[in-house]
Amino acid sequence: MSTPVSVFWHRRDLRLDDNTGLYHALTGPHPVLPLFIFDRHILDDLKDKKDPRVDFIHQNISEMKRQLEAWGASMLVRYGNPEDVWPEILQEFNVASVYTNRDYEPYATERDAAVHRLLESNNIPFHTFKDHVIFEKDEVLKNDGTPYTVFTPYSRKWLEKLDSKKTAPDENGSTAFYLKSYPSGGHFSRFFKTSPLPLPSLQTMGFAPADISFPSTTVTRGLIKNYDKTRDFPAVEGTSRLGVHFRFGTISIREKARHAQTLNATYLNELIWRDFYSQILAHFPHVAGHAFKPAYDRIEWRDAPGDFDQWRQGLTGYPIVDAGMRELNATGYMHNRVRMIVASFLTKHLLIDWRLGEAYFAQKLLDFDLASNSGGWQWAAGCGTDAAPYFRIFNPAEQTKKFDPEYKYIRKWVPEFGTPAYPAPIVDHRFARERCLDVYKKALGASSG
Repeated sequence: MSTPVSVFWHRRDLRLDDNTGLYHALTGPHPVLPLFIFDRHILDDLKDKKDPRVDFIHQNISEMKRQLEAWGASMLVRYGNPEDVWPEILQEFNVASVYTNRDYEPYATERDAAVHRLLESNNIPFHTFKDHVIFEKDEVLKNDGTPYTVFTPYSRKWLEKLDSKKTAPDENGSTAFYLKSYPSGGHFSRFFKTSPLPLPSLQTMGFAPADISFPSTTVTRGLIKNYDKTRDFPAVEGTSRLGVHFRFGTISIREKARHAQTLNATYLNELIWRDFYSQILAHFPHVAGHAFKPAYDRIEWRDAPGDFDQWRQGLTGYPIVDAGMRELNATGYMHNRVRMIVASFLTKHLLIDWRLGEAYFAQKLLDFDLASNSGGWQWAAGCGTDAAPYFRIFNPAEQTKKFDPEYKYIRKWVPEFGTPAYPAPIVDHRFARERCLDVYKKALGASSG
């Protein structure tokens, strides 16, 4: 009988240190074989075969594999559907147990339930852990046990819970129970020793390397310290751009929360929003495709593919909107303030369904996260939790005056701005505002105010 192994299944945690589930696997009774599955249920839906997120994952898996092989171990990497891959793994290895970190998106919970059933039928324990968030869906609840649907009271309870578990700093420099490190690095000798295992190439899976560079995991203390002063100005390097690393777990959320706790409350607040939207999706899964507030599903959105296409290409004649869309198309990133402006413009100026914009962001954003993307778009459309009231309609010109007054951001991405080559506005602001108010009032009725 071959050596019994514990399989650690990487998904949204592409790192070897301070990884909760991996730490517990490495401190368990069996040598650990790391696993990553390039999931065809996800990859087959991607239209862009140069999707930079696939390249990002492949690069990080390659680097993890190199590290493991330097220690005489390796990583098992498969391409296929998990329900097909797992029976093959059980045939090839003497799997004593499986460890993983929890993923909260609807597809992920269904996938994990199916794998759990398979393992259970083979008498193999399936251990899951919290790693992707600070607090999971049922950890921050109202006093009556129901979920929060408004951010401010949720954030107060979140902070209270964090503070309630404070301890003396331990050997890892941790200052709070919920933010402690899981120093898996001290146990790397527990990886299963094997010769290098094959890694499917991007080309084998039908993809190609992307043409964009990825943000660094290194962020200066000064940037975080000044985050509240710089984060709203897209021409300034004032945000961390760590979204893609949080999305795929190439950095530890606990480590960044510890830094934010001591350096900048506004930055910590952004991490609380991340947990908030995660628990909203977990408690109210209908938000993945429907309005959080069902009445808003009655809005009669315009069927205007030409307008939608101009918005996608950054050709609306509203320079702050166009700059944002061109930045997104070129880099897979868009400044957070500008995300709000372009989302408001699509839903309220053009009266185009927020779900179309949400799907375009899902296709293009390196840091696409279903919970946060749905939450942000529904905020802009007025139909989500903590939504901007439907009668609050961003004026792109006023937003430009406040946040890009010298047009530095706009000129970077819209070089023809101010010349005859730049298109006229796709719609008049005042007309668009009145049209939006009329359509929303009609859908919601006078009682919705």
